[in-house]
Amino acid sequence: MIGKLTGRLEYRAQDHVLIDVRGVGYIVYCSDRTMAALPGVGEAVALYTELLVREDLMQLFGFTSLAEKEWHRLLTSVQGVGAKVSLAILSALGPDGVSRAIALGDWAAVKAAKGVGPKTAQRIVLDLKDKAPGVMAMGGTVTEAMDGPELDAVVETGEPAPAAKPARKNKKQQKQPSGAAAASAGALSALGNLGYGPSDAAAAVAEAAAAEPEAGEAELIRAALRLLAPKG
Repeated sequence: MIGKLTGRLEYRAQDHVLIDVRGVGYIVYCSDRTMAALPGVGEAVALYTELLVREDLMQLFGFTSLAEKEWHRLLTSVQGVGAKVSLAILSALGPDGVSRAIALGDWAAVKAAKGVGPKTAQRIVLDLKDKAPGVMAMGGTVTEAMDGPELDAVVETGEPAPAAKPARKNKKQQKQPSGAAAASAGALSALGNLGYGPSDAAAAVAEAAAAEPEAGEAELIRAALRLLAPKG
């Protein structure tokens, strides 16, 4: 199984890229959001990947975060949802948006993705609602997961750069909403420690994050606790 690629972006098309990993080229299909977050041709790039294997086909799909990769895996486990539909949902909502929609049971948001009908959207929410807390607990992007090494150094030598050397991030990567994902993950953990059930905590954090997209962990915890407080 190919779980991650680190190399140079050699070519980009509408829905896929070619990544050169030390002389071997890999064609990787991505969502629109992931495509927009990738660097320019010739630059260093790292992606988490999921390999689809069928009798007549082998395809790699790339993701900037473990949360996006996990949602792709879960979405394609739902009956009637293939890789194309999964990428359409991730393109429309992003991993954080998918987490919120499923945690809140908002199948209308899922239906907004291209090629997704109401019955399919409802099935996705019903089948995956209990999986939302686990995915929301994941935070960070593939660059951050590398714990700081310079991507160029990894590509050239195959070894991480010295830990003291700060990671170089291109402007598009800096726009990744990893801070929001980390804040949601921290809030979920805190609510779990307070004894709240995973589904209730995930729904409260998702609702709080939707209301205040820029909120930090502490703000999300306070907002979620207000939502979880007994009414009346």
